[in-house]
Amino acid sequence: MTTGFTIWFTGLSGAGKSTISAIVERELRERGHKVELLDGDVVRTHLSKGLGFSKEDRDTNIRRIGWVCQVLSRNGVVAIAAAISPYRVIRDEMREHIGRFVEVYMECPIETLAERDVKGLYKQALAGKLNHFTGVSDPYEPPLHPEVTCYSDGRETPEQSASKLIAKLERLGYIERRELAAVMVGGDESYSDEEEAEVAARLRELGYI
Repeated sequence: MTTGFTIWFTGLSGAGKSTISAIVERELRERGHKVELLDGDVVRTHLSKGLGFSKEDRDTNIRRIGWVCQVLSRNGVVAIAAAISPYRVIRDEMREHIGRFVEVYMECPIETLAERDVKGLYKQALAGKLNHFTGVSDPYEPPLHPEVTCYSDGRETPEQSASKLIAKLERLGYIERRELAAVMVGGDESYSDEEEAEVAARLRELGYI
């Protein structure tokens, strides 16, 4: 049986967790992996229905997601969690319990998130009209050492961010490597400086440079 693992997306609301996780889910399925995606909004509707947004309820919500990921991972499934998960200590707790754990930080400044927030929630929170809004009226603790950082402020396309994560999973040995042409999810040929360095490293590994 294929060994499972967990990909844990964290970041502020609207930072792109659901978008990137959906691209990665599709790519992993195409490669033959069993994958389950636990989206934070969906989990709150079902698994965590009735929980509020106090720190205790937020921690309970994340622990429930983590427990499901742990069960899935030990049964050969790739579990993808896409939840804000604001508190570092709880994320680290999930890492310890799950073991094969890849933390992905979706980094985007609040100013950018507020500009593209069609519901206007950030503006309300910044104006003091919305309580318990993570990153504004409630804390968010970014990861100190995530396996992957994706920049959703325009520096990367969603496809580039997903490709960076797929390449990291290959380097960790969690999934099999593919030819360089297949690494760029969606076929996007524009590279950031970090991606160019990764491609160069891959070419050296293959003996081309």
